[in-house]
Amino acid sequence: MTFTFRTVDPLKDAELLHSWVTHPKAAFWMMQDAKLEDVERAYMDIAADEHHHALFGLRGETPVFLMEKYDPAHRELTGLYEARPGDVGMHFLVPATDTPVHGFTRSVITAVLAHLFEDPAVQRVVVEPDVRNTAVHALNAAVGFVPEREIRTPHKRALLSFCTRERFEEAVAA
Repeated sequence: MTFTFRTVDPLKDAELLHSWVTHPKAAFWMMQDAKLEDVERAYMDIAADEHHHALFGLRGETPVFLMEKYDPAHRELTGLYEARPGDVGMHFLVPATDTPVHGFTRSVITAVLAHLFEDPAVQRVVVEPDVRNTAVHALNAAVGFVPEREIRTPHKRALLSFCTRERFEEAVAA
């Protein structure tokens, strides 16, 4: 599957984002009780932040997933691990659907990592999914992430994991 990316427009895209992040299947996104204005404000904050960016993954012109990338030395993981030059943090969300497509989410995470590694400065992608999110741990492993350790963030117990460019390329080639 081929995807393109575009920056989230917090005002224009708030309704769609709200429907995605408040759905029960997006529980690990931790926005279940968010009102539309809360989602709008959260993504306006991201849009104004030089260290955090929100992008839609598009199929044609239609948003089909959300990706956030951030500088872990300045956001999210500050002080929780030893950040290296070339690290980029990442989150992704595939919205709930009544008609799931086999392999879609794996295609999404593969596209997300390929997009991140298009930047030659990116050497390693860092993730910190909730330790209970076993589905995403399996997806992460499939594209080359290696868990390092459990950490405690302000919002959750997380599994700190890393994927180097080389491990991603090996996983995708396999």
